[in-house]
Amino acid sequence: MSKLPSAVLRFFEEKVGWHRFGVALSFTIIAIAAFVLYRKLQGISVSKVLTAMATVEYRDVGLAALCVAIGYSTLTFYDLFALRTIGRKEVPYRVAALAGFTSYAVGHNVGASVFTGGAVRYHIYSSWGLNAVEVAKICFIAGLTFWLGNAAILGIGITYEPWAAKNVDQLPTWFNRGLGIFILLVLVSYIAWVWRAPRMIGRQNWQVRLPGGPLTLLQVVLGIFDMGSCAVAMYMLVPNEPQLDFVAVSVVFVSATLLGFLSHSPGGLGVFDAAMLAALSQYDVEELLAGLLIFRMLYYITPFVIALVILGSRELILSAMRARKGAAK
Repeated sequence: MSKLPSAVLRFFEEKVGWHRFGVALSFTIIAIAAFVLYRKLQGISVSKVLTAMATVEYRDVGLAALCVAIGYSTLTFYDLFALRTIGRKEVPYRVAALAGFTSYAVGHNVGASVFTGGAVRYHIYSSWGLNAVEVAKICFIAGLTFWLGNAAILGIGITYEPWAAKNVDQLPTWFNRGLGIFILLVLVSYIAWVWRAPRMIGRQNWQVRLPGGPLTLLQVVLGIFDMGSCAVAMYMLVPNEPQLDFVAVSVVFVSATLLGFLSHSPGGLGVFDAAMLAALSQYDVEELLAGLLIFRMLYYITPFVIALVILGSRELILSAMRARKGAAK
C-alpha cells in the first residue's frame, strides 16, 4: 500500500504530464473567471465606478499605499534570505533589494512569474558571479517563503472563519474548516520535519539545503508579513458598508491572489477581480470595483513602472561605464 501513491504520481506524470495539467488548470480558472466577470459586470455604470473611486478617502488610499510599500519591502528580504541560504553572503542587501523588488514587480504584471521574475533575477545576479543554477535556487527558496506564509494565513483564516472561503470555493463550511486545519497540520509537519535534521532536495548539480526549523519559522513570519500587509491595503479600500472584519477580507484576498497566481494571467487580471467580486457580493459592485481598481494601481501598475525605470536607469549607467572603460583603453 505504501507504494500506491508514488505509483499513481508516476502514472500521472507519464500519461498526463504536469505541464499539460498546469495549462489545463490555468485555462479552467480563466474560463470560470471570465464567466463570473460577465455575470457580475452586466449593467455596471462606469460613471458610478469613477465617482466611487473619487470618493475614496485620501487617508485610506495613503494607508493602503504605505501597506503596499511595506509588502514590497518585505519581498526584498525574500531574496536576502535565499542568498544567505545558498551561501552567497558576499552579495549585499542593496543588490538583493534590487533583484527582489524588480523581479516581483515585473513578474506580478507580466505573468508566469516563475520565468519572468527568474529572468530579471538572473540579469541582476549574474553581474555578481551567480550562475543559472544558483538563481534557480534563489527563486525556489523565495517561492517557498511565499507559500509558507500563505499557508499560515489561509490555514488560520479558514479555520477561524470558514464561511469566507466558502464564498470563493463554494464548498461547505465544515469542509473548509477541515481544510484549514489540514493546511495547518501540513505546515506544522513540514516545520517539524526540517527541525529534526538537515534536509536536502534535488538531484546531482541542483540540490538545495532547506532552511532548518528556526529559519523556516522566519520564512513563515516573512510570508505572513508580506501578504498580511497587502491584505491590510485591500481592507482599507473595500467599501465601509456593510462592515466585514479583517480576517474575512484577508481570507478572500489571499484566496483570490493565489487563484490569480495559479492562472498565470498577467497581474492575475480578471481572475483576482472575479474572485473578489464573487466572494464579497455583500458590497455594492461599483464601490467594490472602485476599490479593486485603486488597489491594482497601487500594487501592480505603480511598482511595475518604478521597476522599469530602475532597470532602464541601471542599464544606461552600466552602458555608460562600459563605454568609459572602452574609451580609457
